[in-house]
Amino acid sequence: MKPIRLGKTDITINRLGLGSWAIGGPCMDGDSQMGWGDVDDDQSVRAIRRALDMGVNYIDTANIYGAGHSEEVVGRAIRGLRDSVVVSTKFGILCDPAEKRTTGTIHSVEEIRASCEASLRRLGTDYIDLFLFHLGSCEADFAAQVREALEALVRAGMIRAYGWSTERPELARIFADGAHCAAFMHIENLFEDYPDMLALTAETGMASLCRSPLCMGLLTGKYDRSTRFAANDLRGLNAPAWMNYFIDGRPNPDFLRRLDAVREILTADGRTLAQGCLAWIWARGENTVPVPGFRTERQAGDNAAALEKGPLTDAQMAQIEAALDRA
Repeated sequence: MKPIRLGKTDITINRLGLGSWAIGGPCMDGDSQMGWGDVDDDQSVRAIRRALDMGVNYIDTANIYGAGHSEEVVGRAIRGLRDSVVVSTKFGILCDPAEKRTTGTIHSVEEIRASCEASLRRLGTDYIDLFLFHLGSCEADFAAQVREALEALVRAGMIRAYGWSTERPELARIFADGAHCAAFMHIENLFEDYPDMLALTAETGMASLCRSPLCMGLLTGKYDRSTRFAANDLRGLNAPAWMNYFIDGRPNPDFLRRLDAVREILTADGRTLAQGCLAWIWARGENTVPVPGFRTERQAGDNAAALEKGPLTDAQMAQIEAALDRA
């Protein structure tokens, strides 16, 4: 698969990203866990560098992943490699790094610049390639103000381009009118398809950065009905209200059932189950870039190896639709 260009910019990325939420460590959002449990920063750095060595050149993080800790780890991993790596981070949700918890959302354009400055410090860089708005929804008037504030950050040399993490195409169009809008991030996986967002990114020439491509690990096949997650893991008993991949600290049985129905199709041609799920996303469009998370070198390497096999065939996609009774 050929690299793709982000919007009208001169930024190009290969067709797989590194999602850095899981390496952020503990963080709370109200009474809900927002982290993925304990982390090993040295292992995280090794995993990132393994993926970079295998051809991945895009890393995504956010200010709230571990309340800034993920950005610090990413900055450490890319030290000395900055010019060869495309980095995106997100803003819009505020957090307290000392208390390791979220503290609200932005309400003014001044807070956008402050968020950018803080992320630059944690990443140890003087520019961010792609700055993504992290609030999935807001009023249209405020979205237009945010877009203009981001254009100002481009003029200041603090960011190269921007985008929005949202599943709402009508809002995304507000950003798409901006000269330096380059990508949209949205959920896209085997069981949660957003064709309207895919259509919008294709129409506007934006990259479609696909988050939750492996349903937070559920689509890797390593979890079953006996799996239980730790209390400090957002997939556990203190999960946020929106969690649907895991229920009561266990994998969603409906997702497991549907995964079993297509397992053989996804693992054909020597793919692992995770690689098959990433290949499904690539088959959904020429501008799709799945951004799976990782915790270990093995996970990062297995995901990166999927690049060699490329997308599923049209026949395999049709078989999956029939097996899931979605034809």
